[in-house]
Amino acid sequence: MDNFLDEKVSLSMPLKLTGRNLFLLLSLGLGIASIGLDLAAGRIFNSPTSLFMPLVVCAVCASGLGYVVVPLLQKLKAGQIIREDGPQAHLKKAGTPTMGGIFFVPVGVAVAVLWSRFNSDVVAVSALTLGYGFIGWLDDWQILRRKSNKGISPRMKLALQVGFAALFCLWLMLHNPTISTNIALPFGIVLPLGLLFWPLAGFVLVAESNATNLTDGVDGLMGGLGAIALLGLGASVASNSPELMIFCACISGSCLGFLAHNRNPARVFMGDTGALALGGALAAVALLTNSLWILLIISIIFLVETLSVIAQVSYYKATKGPDGIGKRLLKMAPLHHHLELSGWLETQVVGIFYLTNALLVLMIVLLTGNS
Repeated sequence: MDNFLDEKVSLSMPLKLTGRNLFLLLSLGLGIASIGLDLAAGRIFNSPTSLFMPLVVCAVCASGLGYVVVPLLQKLKAGQIIREDGPQAHLKKAGTPTMGGIFFVPVGVAVAVLWSRFNSDVVAVSALTLGYGFIGWLDDWQILRRKSNKGISPRMKLALQVGFAALFCLWLMLHNPTISTNIALPFGIVLPLGLLFWPLAGFVLVAESNATNLTDGVDGLMGGLGAIALLGLGASVASNSPELMIFCACISGSCLGFLAHNRNPARVFMGDTGALALGGALAAVALLTNSLWILLIISIIFLVETLSVIAQVSYYKATKGPDGIGKRLLKMAPLHHHLELSGWLETQVVGIFYLTNALLVLMIVLLTGNS
């Protein structure tokens, strides 16, 4: 009788917020959402142009490959260097392998290119994604080689980001000389930019990749947010570009496969290799499909994380006294670290951020009606 009562009480208790449970809920949610979106749009979920099948295939492939790559990274001693001034709970993560982007990003890119039968738009977006992933890999490798938090110089990183962005914009001009330089906004509003479109395009590519990079700082955070944002973007552009929908679904699935190893407690981190690539992928798809306002909404968390860093640095400089020391606006930037130092558990931060991003994506899908 006591055992029965104990079991009954345990069943009535709310689901414990663990990394494993967050991963399972996210996987189930995205799976159900992709099937629902496929059915609502008249796409049979197992057809070549669906959200569900690329999502699942890439999730399985990335997860499986992780069981091979993660032990190799451990043997290579590709351990993350943890900041000593960061949350003390993170110090125990020292030595956890980083550069996880080297296995899940190529999986998504390769499957997307093959699935779309080498569609030129998918090939171009994939090249940009891999290019930004390469910049991240250079940074990660320098950090590991020097055994410090300093990778390639900020100036070098920015120059490479701008360079790849310029190449992508050049391809866009040559590939589609009649491309519209008008920015589509909600409610039928159009913003004509003319030549100003191209500096904006470069800025979006660089800013989005840096924003996703700043967001990557808690187990499972960027991987899950990337999976949600990419699936939402894919659903939003499906009617205009089914091939880029497939690309988004593939990268989203790869993020899920990566989360099988990156959920709290993480066995591997994505590093700049993965974070820069995800930002580049999101921005490139948005530019090709004239979906910048959609990108803005589904990237609000990335934007807030970036603004928290800018505000922290600006406030510190503005309040700097004669001793050269300024005041801090937040306990630590980006925002997720401030929340941790305010008493939030990592899983609480991740869970709230997942839920917020899912609601933003749901709003976008309902507004666009392109699923």
